[in-house]
Amino acid sequence: MTAELSTRSYRGQSQEQRRAERRARLIAAAITVYGERGYHQATVKGVCEAAGLTERYFYESFVNSEALLIDCFHVVTATVMGEIVRAGEAAGRSPVARSRAMLHAYFGALQRESVKARVFLVEIRGVSRTVDQAFDAALLEIGQQVARMVAPAGAVDDELLQAGVVGGVIHIALRWIGNGYQPPIEQAVESALRLGTVLASVPKGRKQVG
Repeated sequence: MTAELSTRSYRGQSQEQRRAERRARLIAAAITVYGERGYHQATVKGVCEAAGLTERYFYESFVNSEALLIDCFHVVTATVMGEIVRAGEAAGRSPVARSRAMLHAYFGALQRESVKARVFLVEIRGVSRTVDQAFDAALLEIGQQVARMVAPAGAVDDELLQAGVVGGVIHIALRWIGNGYQPPIEQAVESALRLGTVLASVPKGRKQVG
């Protein structure tokens, strides 16, 4: 019985807990490595060294580097979206006020967490069809979530419009970052708001539901 327990736990942690901890360390290390060097310049060995783990632990959690990149993207996206949603909820019920608060949270996160922003906006693009599909699926989900928060009650869902707005805001963010975070964040937010408020209105000729 003692031998069985020793194989299942170590320092109070089960094998699954230790595996999850190693996986989290690899993701955190990869976000930093990808952000600093770029995904294409990074290696499995480099990520493992940054995480303080041997390569065998990498393949315990990930099939390949693309799988790790996708998981890094999801972690960064979830963190940023959490900030955006909280900012929107705190801004009240006005669609415009919510949109402005959410955009400010988004641009603020990109400026504050520049390494993570690179993973979210740059390194995820054009790696492979599998990675592109993960990116497209995430954009669809983000568009739906944002629309639910800023669209007026009864507005007709328009996935194409949502994709266009989210993609447009991302391009504004890329240009802003490329310009050294200029103009000031308030001006960048207002530029993006002009595009984002499209979701906060019901197009003429569109029938409201409900």
